[in-house]
Amino acid sequence: MKVSIIVPTYQEVENLQPLSEMIQAELNGLDYEILIMDDNSQDGSIEKVAKLSLLHPIRIITRTENRGLSPAVIDGFDEAQGDIVVVMDADLSHPASAIPKMVALLESGESDFVLGSRYVPGGSIDESWTLWRYINSAVATLPALPLTRVKDPMSGFFALRRKDLPSSHKLSPIGYKIALEVMVKGDFQKVTEVPIHFVDRVYGESKLTLGEQIKYLRHLRRLYQYKFKTKAEFFQFALVGSSGFIVDLLVYLVLQMFGLSHTVARAISFWPAATWNWMLNRVMTFNHREKTRKATQWSAFVTSSLLGFSVNYGTYYTLTTYVPFFQEHMIFALIIGVLMGMGFNFTISNLFIFRKLREEVHDESKH
Repeated sequence: MKVSIIVPTYQEVENLQPLSEMIQAELNGLDYEILIMDDNSQDGSIEKVAKLSLLHPIRIITRTENRGLSPAVIDGFDEAQGDIVVVMDADLSHPASAIPKMVALLESGESDFVLGSRYVPGGSIDESWTLWRYINSAVATLPALPLTRVKDPMSGFFALRRKDLPSSHKLSPIGYKIALEVMVKGDFQKVTEVPIHFVDRVYGESKLTLGEQIKYLRHLRRLYQYKFKTKAEFFQFALVGSSGFIVDLLVYLVLQMFGLSHTVARAISFWPAATWNWMLNRVMTFNHREKTRKATQWSAFVTSSLLGFSVNYGTYYTLTTYVPFFQEHMIFALIIGVLMGMGFNFTISNLFIFRKLREEVHDESKH
């Protein structure tokens, strides 16, 4: 089987020769190619690869549009000619010595997706890591764990059979965690982690900026929506509703400070809170839905919120009036009323206000 090794790069010219030599030393006897997916570095990478190609099976694809690590890897999937695809970083942090084992697991059928892992027995991290880097890695790893069964979902070193790749239209990563994207959206029955020693880079600068970390959080939210669908949307809807309650309360208190009665303040505070909820749900919870005209959607959402409040209050009133237990424990009736009202609002918003795109409906119908 031929192996295609995809290496996304941006200004990594100093690492190209040691990377090529490291791969050659470990893959002796394997038929392989190295694809340098470069984001138009303009640092001499093109010339460097031209020289290296005299000694190594390496070629460079210069990308000028839709730049970024994950899009570069996805383009690399299209360029790859091998039966097995390996993705690794250019900074020499991923050991090429793990590639033969990864390939063997895929060839034998023991695994469908192989991940180079720092956190399985035998795996390790460079001794130069500071406590802050350990904490940063752990904090970033925790929210990704529900999405996969692996211990190192943050790894960017992985291999799979090219025929098992998810179709390109399903892949829409934000940021740099392409392995997590492929694992979540692919159909892999057997996922294996092989231990690696993660080494710090020697040449060049890290591309992990605050902006990339924010993109990672956005990517996580998108993956939660993909995997957990309605459950994830309801959770976000509830978070938005909680923030709307704070807006409602603040406006209510401020209006009373200016001399309005509590009843008038309560009647007025509903509107900015409902508008806040509509806006956040439009740009966050249901941002992947059809973009209905704002004025129409806002009026529908406010009407739904008013009806939801009626359900909330009606539930509370009924329980505290006719059920003896709730007459003595009104706080439980209040909680149930809030949940009923929220459930009503979410159902109406999900089905009618923030309408699904035709492609989304089609994908659901196939399942």
